[in-house]
Amino acid sequence: MDAVQELERRIVELEIQTALQEDVISSLNAMVAELRQTLDLQQAQLRLLYQKMQDRNPDAQEPYSLRDEIPPHY
Repeated sequence: MDAVQELERRIVELEIQTALQEDVISSLNAMVAELRQTLDLQQAQLRLLYQKMQDRNPDAQEPYSLRDEIPPHY
């Protein structure tokens, strides 16, 4: 194999590797975007839950209890 063919083979291998890396990066980017949306939703839900707990016990003199959540017929 002469030097030109060797260089051509190496270039083809590098192009294949680059294409595979671009595919992996694209997949990872999509996954990160999806995880970011999930995290944003969870943070919003946590803020809402925290606000509800604060509204239930505005004076904060007594600790929050899960017994406060039990309906009266139990």
